[in-house]
Order: sequence, then C-alpha cells, then structure tokens
Amino acid sequence: MSARAGGKTGTGEARRQATGRLAALTMTVALAALGAPSPAGARDAAASQPLPQPQRPSPPAAGQKRFAIPPQSLTDGLTLFGQQSGWQVSVHGALIDGLATPGVEGLLTPDQALRRLLIGTKLAYSVSGSPSGGNTVILRRFAAEAAGAGNGAVNLAPVVVEGEPGTGETARGPVQGYAATRSATATKTDTPLIRTPQAVSVIPRKQMDDQNVKSVAQSLRYTSGVFAEYRGSSNLHDETFIRGFGYAPRMLDGLGYGSGSIGQIDPWLLERVEVLRGPSSTLYGQTNPGGLINLVSKRPSAKAAREIRVEVGDNGRLEGAFDVGGPVGDLGGGPATEDGRLLYRVVGLGNHFELDEDFSRQERVALAPSLTWKPDDRTELTVLASYHNDPKAGYRNFLPSLGTVSEGSLGYGTLPRGFFISDPDFQRSTRKQTSIGHQFERRLDDGLTLRQNARYTHLESEYDTLSLSALQPDQVTLTRAASADRQTVDQISVDTQLESRFRTGPFGHTLLAGLDYRRTGTDSFIRRGPAPAIDWRSPAYHVVVGPMAPTSDQYAVASQLGLYLQDQITLDRWSLLLGARHDRARTRIANRIGADTGRNDGHLSYRAGLMHNFDNGIAPYASLSTSFEPELSSGAPGADPFKPTIGRQVELGVKYQPKGWAALFTAALFDIRQRNVVTYDSAIGYNVQIGEVHSQGVELEARGEVTRNLSLIASYSHVDAEVTRSSIPTSLGRTPARIPGRQAALWVDYTCDRGGLDGLSIGVGTRRIGESFGNAPNSFKVPGVTLFDASLRYELGHLSRRLEGASVQVNASNLTDRFYVASCAGVDSCFFGSGRMVTANLGYRW
Repeated sequence: MSARAGGKTGTGEARRQATGRLAALTMTVALAALGAPSPAGARDAAASQPLPQPQRPSPPAAGQKRFAIPPQSLTDGLTLFGQQSGWQVSVHGALIDGLATPGVEGLLTPDQALRRLLIGTKLAYSVSGSPSGGNTVILRRFAAEAAGAGNGAVNLAPVVVEGEPGTGETARGPVQGYAATRSATATKTDTPLIRTPQAVSVIPRKQMDDQNVKSVAQSLRYTSGVFAEYRGSSNLHDETFIRGFGYAPRMLDGLGYGSGSIGQIDPWLLERVEVLRGPSSTLYGQTNPGGLINLVSKRPSAKAAREIRVEVGDNGRLEGAFDVGGPVGDLGGGPATEDGRLLYRVVGLGNHFELDEDFSRQERVALAPSLTWKPDDRTELTVLASYHNDPKAGYRNFLPSLGTVSEGSLGYGTLPRGFFISDPDFQRSTRKQTSIGHQFERRLDDGLTLRQNARYTHLESEYDTLSLSALQPDQVTLTRAASADRQTVDQISVDTQLESRFRTGPFGHTLLAGLDYRRTGTDSFIRRGPAPAIDWRSPAYHVVVGPMAPTSDQYAVASQLGLYLQDQITLDRWSLLLGARHDRARTRIANRIGADTGRNDGHLSYRAGLMHNFDNGIAPYASLSTSFEPELSSGAPGADPFKPTIGRQVELGVKYQPKGWAALFTAALFDIRQRNVVTYDSAIGYNVQIGEVHSQGVELEARGEVTRNLSLIASYSHVDAEVTRSSIPTSLGRTPARIPGRQAALWVDYTCDRGGLDGLSIGVGTRRIGESFGNAPNSFKVPGVTLFDASLRYELGHLSRRLEGASVQVNASNLTDRFYVASCAGVDSCFFGSGRMVTANLGYRW
C-alpha cells in the first residue's frame, strides 16, 4: 500500500508566512523509529562521491533551491524536502522505517538534493511531472536487475558511501560498532551527538558484549568523568560518581528508576548505557549536578534477533541467557502480522556465582518481554515489562583503613580479600523488581508528534548484615552492629511530550513541550541491635545476634510534577539549545514511631547551549545548565526548612567526527558549583545549610573504528573538587572523599582477517584509577592502581559452515589479580576492589 503526500512550490514570501508549520507532506510510514545520520563531516565526503546520473523521461524542476536539512530520520528529512522543494513523495511506510539521512545543505536542484538525502539508504526513486512544480517522487527498494531496464528509476548503489557510520541508527536503537551518532538522553529528541552542546557518552551493546560486563557499573569502566566501582565487589546498586558528585541518578528509558540507590538492572537487558554529564534538571527534574545515567532497554525490531549463550567462570559462575525477537509473523502469526505491524522481543538470563568474600553469593533470574504494535503508519505503541528476582542479591560492607590502605603499626599485615565481616547465619540479601510500562508515539498533522512514556515499578529489598563499627586499638578486633532493613518501593512515572519541527525563515526548530510526573512511595522498616566483635585473623562465626529493636518505621511519598519547554534552533551549521522547566516537589513522611513530616519545594531550572559545526567535522560548543534536589534533612528545632540544594555548571567543549570515520572524539572543560549543601555542625549538634562544593576539571574521550579491523576506546578525566563553604573547619578547603583526581582508560579490539586467523578478535584494555582522599579531613590517601582487562573471541563459522553463527569468547578483568582498595569514605569505611574474574561463554546467533 502506498500513500501520497507533498508540499507546494511557492514564492519566498509565501514560505516566510508559513512560520511554525511544516508543509503538507504526509507519508505512509510504519512510524519510523527515530533515525540516525552520518557524522556531520561525512556529508561533505558523501557529496564528493560521484553521483549516478538519472535516466528518466522528464527532467526535474529547473533551477536551484536552497536546502537546509540537518541529519535526522529519513521520515523527517523527506518532510523537509517536500517543504523546501515543492515535490511530492510517495513511499510504502515499511521502506523507510528506521532509516536515516545524512542531510543536505546548500544551493542544489531538487534532484541533486534528493539523491544526497538517500545516500546509504538502499532506496531508488523515479520522478514524473512537469517543471512547473507538479513533480512526484516514488521511492522503492534498490534492485540491481532493474538497472538500465528503462523503467525511469534512479538506481542508487546499495551503499553509496562505503562504511558510512551511523546509517540506520536511531537514538534508542542498536549502534554499529563502538561510536554512536545519535542520542535522546540530552534532549529527549532524536539528536545527533555532533549537534548536542553537552557532554554525552554512549556505551553500546557491542562494547558491553566484547567486554562481557556483568553490571551497569562495569560497563562504565572506560567512560570519561565517571567513577563507577568505588565499592569494588560490594556493588548492590550500581552507585556512581560523575564529575565528583554522587550518587548519580539512574533513568530507565528516560524515566526515573528506583528510590535513591535502590534498584539494579542487569546489562543483558539493555541496548545502551548513556551518561549525560553535568546538571540536567531542565528535562528530568530532581538530579544532582554531576549528571545522570540513562539505561536504554532492548526493544522489538523488524530485524529478527535470535541469540542464546551459556557461560562458565571462576568462583563457580554458571550463566545462561537468551534474546529472541522480530515480527510476530515469524512465530506463525499469519499474514496479518508478517508486514511488521506487530513485533516482539523476549530477553532473559539466569546466573549464580560466588563473590570475593567468603560465604557471599549472587543468584539472579531476569526476564524482559516487550511488544510493539503499529496499527497504522502514524502510530506506534511499545509495551515493555521486566522482572528481576535475586534470591542472593549480593553483599556489601565496610572495612577499616588500617589493614587495607595501610598495615598498621603492630605489624599484623592486611586483611585478606575474602574476609567476611558479617555472619553466615545472620546475613540475608534478597531483591525483587517488577515493572511494566509503555512508549507511545503518534505523528499528527502539521509536523507534530505526540509521545507518552509511562512505567509502574515495584521493588522489594531485604538486607540483614553485621557491619563494622570500629577497629579496636589492638588492630585485629572489629566491633560490629547488627541491622535488618526491609524496603518496598512503588513508583509511577509518566512523561508526555509534544514535539514540533518547523522553520521560521532560515531557522529550523525542534520545539519540545512536556509534562512529567513521578510518584515514589517507600515503605521502610529498619531494626538495629548489638553483635559480638570479631577477630579478623581467626574469625568465629555462627554467633548469637540481638536483640533487635526498631529504629525506623515509616512510609514516605515523594512526588514531582514538572513542566518543561525546549527549542533546538539551527541556522546553517549553528545550533542553539534553549530550555526551561518549573518543578513542584512534595514529600510526606508518615512516621509510625515518631512525628510525621512534610515539605513542598518549587524550582525553576534552565539550560542554554551554542554549537557550531565546521565543514571538517569539528564542533566547538559552550553551555550553561542548572540542577536542584530537595533537601529532606532537618536542622535545629523551630528552624526554617532547608532550601533545595542547587547546582550550576559552565561547560566548554569540542566534538570531532572525522570524515569517513565511524568515530567520535570529545573534549570538555567544566566548572560546577553546588550550593545549599547541608553539613552537620558538631558545635550545636544539628545540621546547618551553609555548605558549598566546587568541582572543575577536564574530560577527554575517543571511541570508534580506527580502521576496518581496529576499534578503540580511550578516556581521560581530571576532577578537582573542593569544599568551599562548611561549618566543619576540618572539611573546609578539602577534597571530598572517594573522588579520584585522575582517571584514564584504553581499550583496543582487533579483528583478524588474514593469515589463517579469520574470525579471531583480540581485545586488551588498561584502566588507571588515580589516588583519592579517604576521609573528609583528607588525613590519608587511597593509593591509585592500574588494572588490565582482556578478551579473546572466535567465530566458529570459519571452521565449518555447520557452525555458522556460533562463537566462543573468553574474558578476564583485573587480569593480574591486583590487590587494591577501591575507595574509603572514612577511617572505618573502606572497600576492596574486585579481584580477577575469568569467564568463558559459547554463543549462537541465527
């Protein structure tokens, strides 16, 4: 089935009067997932390629026109083409679903502009009509046998620019290689990274697979500006520091996920992990000034996904995983579902393994089904669900600095990495997570798109442990305290957006208006009690603990309602981003063993960014952004409630996409001030709000394909953080604990294609974590460490056709088994880094 749409040729005056509207170009499309361009610099490279000359009955409309169509989805690119050329377009919706255009700019004939728009799409076109402006374009798939058949079609080569990066990529879909070209995290619209005036890092599925990461924290090891494994192997919640501020909030598909640090998503269920660095309250509301992490789920695709994997490893690791999906017709749904209107995907895994500490174990079952329905060519609805059950959710605890960072003065040496400070009879760690939501999109008239993302999440967590209180003067006896925590979280998140793409004279606009709402109800019950001390040299377990008494029993409801407006304005190679948001945040705490409390906060956030894209692929930018977080703690009796903690950042940076490379290089300088920080004043015995933290630094990152066989990720960051205002004299002018001053990482992956080694891939990586201070007064430091990782993969199909699609892979992290301390938050709050982990897996794709 085809649909016909077009735009009318008019005078320049008529076009100027068409402010705020798209031309009446409507195409029958199966609601294309937002598209992906080539790098900005690659447009000129594409333009330099010889263009095939059309053989058709009648010539195109005479004369040149000025075209200004930025890289975007092919659907939107053809919409602008209709407006600017006056030609009509007829196309089957399935042909352009998920495709992207590298864009076109300059004085060209409509025929020339259309050929450049279709570079890399494998589409052909034919034109009929008259020079007066009634031309009609019909798009169809390229067919080699049609060349020269005299049917009037212009046949474009299947791949016009060989290896052109980003073709077919969307902001929420798969990435070819290590370098993404598009993201929606920074703008909530499908935007090229080279036109985004803020630092964004995208960790694609391929990187996660090549490095065989087992947590979101591990996926961030090679990302600039992020300190993700500061608790080492004690990783229950993927807590991270970004630009010197913790804990970075996590989003799942653009919506807030979890409560505080509670909640964890297995990376096998994800297509991407994206890091937006710097304040981001303009679009997301309550966030800290360091940035946020957005987890992008695997979604149904018209391209079938069929993969299974089994894995074994040290520490008794055993894991099985699968990922299947595609058109429902592939499952025998019949002709009604074979046209791609109904797509499905089911992703799941199960695993168990021992942790570094004795008696500690992790077990997980995870399942994520999803379904996409396209009832017509303008509408798409995707339903996503997930289920995590962790009967053994992991372990976390604290260790003293004496015996970890240093050996102490009595010569007892260091604690063993496997030392278990809790008790196997008392230790308990379980977690269940369930969520269901939808992503709805409807293309309206006049270039409008309506979207709504919504999700309901339920989390249950139980954690019982004996934790360190203090190391005694004998330097071997550790006093402990018992705690038993129960938390249940119910969360509703809804984000409704209206996007309009239009032009006002020479300016292109992507205007986004949105209203989002989030409600998080947390029921918590905490008990505390005494526990016997333990000698770490000869620990005695199976002890009597308690009695336990409630110390907290409450139900807290935190809600956020935000209204935001954003405009992305383009003028030739200039991009201007403006945004503002107003939030109303409300918190109510029903305390079952104390007084009820509550507060209301309102705040205005804003952001502005300016960027210029040079012809050579270099794009410098400057941006200003803000953040806010309600402060829930209290001060002296009768004192006014605390103001929200606010942050403000100035960022200067440059991005570079070299011509013909599937690569992205970025550099950023940032300066962040966080004000209204609450600190405890020991002189009066209450919290006071006079604190300020200043963080500044530089970040460098490079990722992509250096050659056809060689892929690379490199990063460096330097963070200089300082407490500039505080009521605690020993903290003033000091660096906050746990923040490495410098970090650097390098990962190189090489695929062999000659010498009898076809199908073999080798990956090697090194990570440098610089030294950090171990407490607020900066009285001791945690030494830096250099770690090594490696991978070896082989495609078994090179041995026999019968093994086509099968592969074997071996990975090792901390290859040399380096013994180190990841970080300390105080003299009795240190964490060992993860030891060596070796895994081997056998995978099959078909």
